[in-house]
Amino acid sequence: MSLMRFRALWGFLCLSCFASPAFQVKFAPGARSEAADGRLILIISKSLDGEPRFQVQMGLSTQQIFGMDVDAWKPGAVARIDGGAAGYPLPTLSELPPDTYNVQAVLNVYDTFHRADGHVLKLHMDHGEGQEWSRSPGNLYSKPQRVEIGADTVTPIELTEMIPPIEPPKDTKYIRHMRMESPLLSKFWGRPISIGIVVLVPEGFDDHPDQRYPVVFLQDHFQADFRYFSEKPSSSNGYRFYQDWTSGRLPRMLIVVTQHATPYYDDSYGVNTANAGPYGDALTQEVYPAVERRFHALGQPWARIVVGGSTGGWMTLAQQIFYPDYFGGAWGFCPDPVDFHAFQLVDVYSDKNAYYDEGPFLRLPKPLGRQRNDHVLTTMEAYSHEEAVLGTRGRSGGQMDAFHATFGPTDADGYPAKLWNAETGAVDPAIAQYWREHYDLTALLARDWERLGPKLIGKLHVTSGTKDTFYLDAAAHRMQDLLDGTKLPGKGPYYGGSFDFGNNKPHCYVGDVPEGTPWLSYYLPVFSNYIKTMAPKGADVTSWNR
Repeated sequence: MSLMRFRALWGFLCLSCFASPAFQVKFAPGARSEAADGRLILIISKSLDGEPRFQVQMGLSTQQIFGMDVDAWKPGAVARIDGGAAGYPLPTLSELPPDTYNVQAVLNVYDTFHRADGHVLKLHMDHGEGQEWSRSPGNLYSKPQRVEIGADTVTPIELTEMIPPIEPPKDTKYIRHMRMESPLLSKFWGRPISIGIVVLVPEGFDDHPDQRYPVVFLQDHFQADFRYFSEKPSSSNGYRFYQDWTSGRLPRMLIVVTQHATPYYDDSYGVNTANAGPYGDALTQEVYPAVERRFHALGQPWARIVVGGSTGGWMTLAQQIFYPDYFGGAWGFCPDPVDFHAFQLVDVYSDKNAYYDEGPFLRLPKPLGRQRNDHVLTTMEAYSHEEAVLGTRGRSGGQMDAFHATFGPTDADGYPAKLWNAETGAVDPAIAQYWREHYDLTALLARDWERLGPKLIGKLHVTSGTKDTFYLDAAAHRMQDLLDGTKLPGKGPYYGGSFDFGNNKPHCYVGDVPEGTPWLSYYLPVFSNYIKTMAPKGADVTSWNR
C-alpha cells in the first residue's frame, strides 16, 4: 500500500471513530424565566412507549443516559450534547447504534447554598419528592419524541415543561402531618431547612387528650405519606394493618415517620455529618421533642422505640448508638453496612480498588447486588459510573453518592470527598480511615464499649437474610461476632440483644413474621412487651396498652 493511500485510509478511519450523533437542547423561554444551573440529562430509550425519564434504573433493563453540567443557562439558549458528553451504560454517543429511539431531556435544577463553613455549593434542593431528579418539582423536561439517530445526526430537543409542585397530603382521622424549620440545619446550610413529620395516631386519640403514648420512630427512605397504612378495602398488608390498628387488637402507640431528604439523598441517615450537617442533633433535640409534645407522648427514653429497614436499618442502629440515652431500643432490619470491612463486597480498609478484586494478573469485577436467581444485578463500577453521569461531585442523588456524603469528609471545595475514584475505583486510604473513626458502627462499638455498653444492654436487635440482595449480611455477622463476644470474661457488659438471620432470605428480611401478617402488626406487641421490661418501677405501662 502506498503512503498516500495509507494516509487516506487512516483519515477515513479516524473520522469514523470520532463521528457521533449530537443533540441540540434548547431551554424554552416559556418553561422558566430565570437562568438556571444544573445537570442536563439526556435519556435515550429503546422502549418507544412511555417517558424515558422514568426508565433509568438499576440493572440490565436501564435505558441510556448522557449528562453535562450547565451554569447560568439562559432561557432561549441551546446546549449541545455530543461525543464529549459522559454516558452510561455506553460511555459515548459515538457508540450508540443507529436506530429509532424514544428521547427525552431533563434539567435537574441546582440551587446555590452559602454554607456556614464558608463553602458555596450548587446542589439540587429536594421539593417534596425524595431527591428524585425525574420527578422533582421545578425541574424542566422535554416531551418524549421518537427520532431516527444515525452516526452523525443532529437532533433538536426543547425543554418546554416544568414539573409542578406536589400537593401536600391532607390529615385524616389516623394520619397527621406537620412541618417545622430546624434552626440547627438552617444555620448550617445558610437558608431555611425544614423537616416533615407524618404521625399515625391510635384509635381514640382525639377523644382522650390526657392519654400519653409510647413512640415508635420508624426510619425509612423518603415517604410522602404513611405507606404501610391503607383505609381502602383490599388484600394488601396496608389494609390488614389498618384493620388491626383500628380494631383494638394492637397496643396504642404513636408511629412517627420523618421526611429529611438532603441535597444529596432522600434521607440524611439521621446522624451529624460534615456534608449534610447536624441532622442527628436536629432530629433528637428539635423535631422529636416537638412531635412528642404535640401528640401526647410519654416522652421518656424507655418509651421510645426506633425501627427501620435497609437505609432505615442503619439509621436505626446508628441513632441508638449515637444517642444511647435518648432511645429505649432499636430494631435494625437488613441494615446498610454496619462494618466497613464488609462494605457490601468491599473491604474499605484493605482493598485498593472498589470495582475489582485484583490478583497478580487477573481482575474480577465486584458485584453490587444479586437477583433471586443469583445472577448479578449490577456491579460497583457500573452503578458508580451511572451516578457520575447523573451528577458530578456527588450530586446524583444515588446510593453510592449518599454513602460518600454521609460517611466521608468534605473536599477542598466543600463537596463530598469520595472514598473511591468514580472513574477508576481506586480507594483513598485516608478517607477510609475517616469512615472508620466516624461511622463504622462495629468499630465504634468496639472502641467505645466501656462507655456505651452499660447504656445499650438489651437495646440492639438486628435481622438480615443470609442471601441479602446487596450482600449486607456479612457486615451484620461481623457486628454479631463483636457483640456476642461481650459475654466473655473481661469483655462485658454483655449486650443482651438479638440477631436473626433468615436462611436464604433476600434484602428486607424483617424476621420470622407469619405470612399475611403486616410486619407492624407483628412487632407492635413485641415492642409493647419490651417497653414493659425496660420501664422503671411505677411507670405507666397499662393505660395505652389496653
